Amino acid sequence: MTQNLRSEIANAKRIVVKVGSSSITGANEGNIDLLIAALAETRARGVEVVLVSSGAIATGMPLLELESKPTDLPTSQALAAVGQSRLIARYQASLERFSWIAGQILLTSEDLDGEETRINAKHAINRLLELGVLPIVNENDTVATAEIRFGDNDRLAALVAELVGSDALILLSDVDALYTAPPSQAGAIRIDEVAYGQDLSSVQTGESSTGVGTGGAVTKLSAATHATAAGVEVVLTSINNVNQALMGAAIGTWFHSK
Repeated sequence: MTQNLRSEIANAKRIVVKVGSSSITGANEGNIDLLIAALAETRARGVEVVLVSSGAIATGMPLLELESKPTDLPTSQALAAVGQSRLIARYQASLERFSWIAGQILLTSEDLDGEETRINAKHAINRLLELGVLPIVNENDTVATAEIRFGDNDRLAALVAELVGSDALILLSDVDALYTAPPSQAGAIRIDEVAYGQDLSSVQTGESSTGVGTGGAVTKLSAATHATAAGVEVVLTSINNVNQALMGAAIGTWFHSK
């Protein structure tokens, strides 16, 4: 049954893909080409794709000669302002191979809380898809304050998947699946699938250990819970498996929707 559901991803009408900062910045910047190639192949099958991408702050750090992620909001906002344009430029450079255009959408949680702004965001994404553009969504870190932040782009991705009526949400990270404990720990067991409403309280989760991201297993579990409750199937895997995930292969962890 699970494999039958997974195979439907290859023929989905709309998919949201989320990628974390550490997977596409620094030494992993080359993964952008890998990701875009997989998205282009998916688009060629007639699937509409929305990309939720972290990485603005991490991209800005070396440009402003900062070696560690800042803890103060003004510096984070400045890094996001510098890094976001460079990040989109890198995506666009990769998209040129496929004659594909990127469309940038920056959101705060207030944008999705208010009815009018929520509808406007939905219409904007739908129109970009109609025009054959790849919508690339990120949190608007330049203006977001502590009170109006999503906190992590896993949550943003789940909200966007719900907003646009996505058939599936692919959460990409540095880990190939969900484990009962951080995979670096002895005895950690990979979890291949999670039933809707399954109790995962025994799973040992941690925050991002990369120094550039804001997520980790705990935020991905929260995002998966939200998305599956909205009827969206979720796959959690690593960026190296993105093409297989989009083809419906039995990789990563599958979260069954409601």
